[in-house]
Amino acid sequence: MKDVMKSNIYDVEETIIIVGSCLKNMQPQGYEKIKDLSENIYELCLEETHISMAITKIGGMLRTGKIKNIIFATVDKSPHCIQVHYIRNELEKMMNLKDINITNYVVVDNELVEIDDKIISMSKQLSKLKDMTNKI
Repeated sequence: MKDVMKSNIYDVEETIIIVGSCLKNMQPQGYEKIKDLSENIYELCLEETHISMAITKIGGMLRTGKIKNIIFATVDKSPHCIQVHYIRNELEKMMNLKDINITNYVVVDNELVEIDDKIISMSKQLSKLKDMTNKI
């Protein structure tokens, strides 16, 4: 596993996986399932690195034109790891990602749970979530 912030932006393949750095230790069998998708895995800890720095770095990787698939995967319930999933939306504001397939997973009980981009966007809108839960 490579550190995304210490890697050269040209050292990428068609598929890259960006995982929360604690995923391998906290959900080892889930991490192995991620590894089955691609061996080109980069770790990122947003407790150590500001999200804006990570967005810039990953944006640079994308600008090489080599990447066709990005997978983001983290543990669930982490206030730092949830930010990893916000990177997609920020990148979309910076550049055209229509030719890039982006998938988000959280790993729960060592199982990959795919998270739709609408859910990720909604998680940043607490007032709307409050309204939704009041209707339940």
